[in-house]
Amino acid sequence: MFKVKDLGLADHGRLQIEWAESRMPVLMRLRRIFSDEKPFKGIVVGACLHVTKETAVLIKALKAGGAEVALCSSNPLSCQDDVAAALALDGVHVYAWRGQDRDEYYRSIGDVLSHNPNILLDDGADLIVTLHRKYREIIGDCIGGNEETTTGVYRLKSMERRGELMIPVVAVNNAETKWDFDNVYGTGQSTLDGVMRATNILLAGKKVVVAGYGHCGRGIAWRARGMGAHVIVTEVDPIKALKAVMDGFQVMPMIEAAHIGDVFITATGNRDVVRAEHIEVMKDGAILCNAGHFDVEVSVRDLERLSISKRRVRSYIDEYKLRDGRRVYLLAEGRLVNLVAAEGHPSEVMDMSFSNQALCVRYLIENRGRLKPAVYDVPLEIDRSVASLKLETLGIRIDTLSEEQIAYLSSFEYGT
Repeated sequence: MFKVKDLGLADHGRLQIEWAESRMPVLMRLRRIFSDEKPFKGIVVGACLHVTKETAVLIKALKAGGAEVALCSSNPLSCQDDVAAALALDGVHVYAWRGQDRDEYYRSIGDVLSHNPNILLDDGADLIVTLHRKYREIIGDCIGGNEETTTGVYRLKSMERRGELMIPVVAVNNAETKWDFDNVYGTGQSTLDGVMRATNILLAGKKVVVAGYGHCGRGIAWRARGMGAHVIVTEVDPIKALKAVMDGFQVMPMIEAAHIGDVFITATGNRDVVRAEHIEVMKDGAILCNAGHFDVEVSVRDLERLSISKRRVRSYIDEYKLRDGRRVYLLAEGRLVNLVAAEGHPSEVMDMSFSNQALCVRYLIENRGRLKPAVYDVPLEIDRSVASLKLETLGIRIDTLSEEQIAYLSSFEYGT
């Protein structure tokens, strides 16, 4: 069972998946192990992830381990239709196509849950939230889940605090080999890739305003500076703001940055970060885009209210003309610019994120019935094993502690 845009795209999708496989050696090694051991035999995995070539490599690793997999897209505009077609012909229950409306998006989530999955893989928590709201009758068969992104972890921790979370969930996002690499290097590079593919502007000399200096915002700011941009950071957290200052960036409130910015990139996980009061003072030609999971960080509602006309001027650019004649440009409809206007994170960095996903699926199965409903960090041994495997595939060796060094670090007797 599947629903995709066009099965005729499958051959091209297979080529894209092959390219990702050649850049994801850790996950490919795990696939070979899973193929031999079949740790997922009899398990149904339900996944709500960006349907990209990298995701396909993860899905194929789980299938090699014996899993039956149902997959939908975690964003209406992030599905790569050729990849979806290739997976559908490879026996995956895919319910995903680019350009879904809201009803189609949630219907696809329902289609995945109709397979009664034992393990859930989520990116943004829509799958797990929908399970709890509308499919409570199948929760008893669910061993647990993984959450891939910061926004989803926030939502699940909120459920946990309220006592509403009924399954154990591993916060894959919080693994060091995920958020210190995927969020920083992946988001930084792919976000600017999306901006440049959509606009073809020159970043050198531009004032780029980055809203949020968490792992994702930091990666964007670093990469924009590397392209010659003058980077301004806005923050609400004093510690993160101080980090940005110490890293050499200008820091100011958004209302001040709004007057001088050329390009605005949000990466906060919150809503209405760029809103009417900011739009009203922006330069003619200001470009707005979002690198956070949901399309609420740039207030499209305020843009619509303030504008007298709207037109699509390039594939991923909507021009809003304001009453005084100024033009403001929104990229990717306010959704994830790196996945809508580009291809998402490079395969090399997703190799680590999705290896964590795969190993945490095995962890949940091995610990079935022993984990209470809660949000858990990735076990340190999994995190470190992913780092070790990545180094090994890169041909990099590191030192090991001697017995004396281990004894020294574990004792208190040694003093000055």
